Amino acid sequence: MLAHGSSDAKWCTTFEKLAAPTLSAIPDSVVAYMELSQPSLAEVVADRSAKGCSDFVVLPLFLAAGRHLRRDVPAMIAALEEEHRVSIQLAPPIGESPQLGDAIRSVVEDTLETSHG
Repeated sequence: MLAHGSSDAKWCTTFEKLAAPTLSAIPDSVVAYMELSQPSLAEVVADRSAKGCSDFVVLPLFLAAGRHLRRDVPAMIAALEEEHRVSIQLAPPIGESPQLGDAIRSVVEDTLETSHG
């Protein structure tokens, strides 16, 4: 999973909490950061490729595909593929999943019930 990253440690903690169920359920999954936080995508690819991993899937924890996902991340991936001789698939951002829309609706409904209850 790829998050943007931030110099604010509280921001990173939020993403790590959101990712915790996935990290515990899916072996070898990790949260990497595009910038400003550790581990970077480059660090994860370097570490895993040194251990023999040659295929990666990057799932962006972004709500939509903006400039970073249209230009910056594909350029990073191309450079990492060349440097480490690996294959990296860039999945659509998590925000494009209808499942996320359902999860947001559920949170909104729970919030409204709590505030009106």
